[in-house]
Amino acid sequence: MSDALPEVGIRGLDPRLAGWGFPRWGSAQAAGLDLHACLDAALDLAPQGPPALIPAGFTVLIRDAGWCGLIFPRSGLGHRAGLVLGNGTGVIDADYEGPLMISAWNRNPAGDPIRIAPGERIAQLVFTRVARPRLVVTDADEPASARGVGGFGSSGR
Repeated sequence: MSDALPEVGIRGLDPRLAGWGFPRWGSAQAAGLDLHACLDAALDLAPQGPPALIPAGFTVLIRDAGWCGLIFPRSGLGHRAGLVLGNGTGVIDADYEGPLMISAWNRNPAGDPIRIAPGERIAQLVFTRVARPRLVVTDADEPASARGVGGFGSSGR
C-alpha cells in the first residue's frame, strides 16, 4: 500500500456529464465527488417500491489495492426527500472497472414518489484507503471476550 495519493482514471460513458459539470467536488473541502443521474427521462421512485439502478455515466480506474471508492447518498436528498441507497453504501473495489451504478430507493412509507431528473446530483463518491489485515484462523474453543459472550447489542444503549 502506497502512502502517495493514487491517480484514478475516469472513463466517461455519457457525453452529457461534461455539460453537467462532472467531475467536480461540491466545494473546495468536500469529501464526496458528485454523481449525476444519467437518465434519458425523469424517474419516479414510489414509496417503499423496488430500488432502481441509475447509471452514473462513467467508470473509475482505481487500480491500487490500497484504495477503494464508496458511494453514499447526498445528505439533503436523504434527509429531506427520503432518497437512500438500496444497498446502503456502494463499494468500488480497486479492480472493478465497469460502469458505476447507483441503487436508489425511496424509504418513505407513503406519499408522493421521489422524482429524479436527468443530470440531477443524487449520490457522492468518496475515495478511501483500505487496510487488509493478515487473518489468523484460531481454535473455536478459544474463550470469547466478556463483550462477545453478551452477544449483539450487549454494550447497552
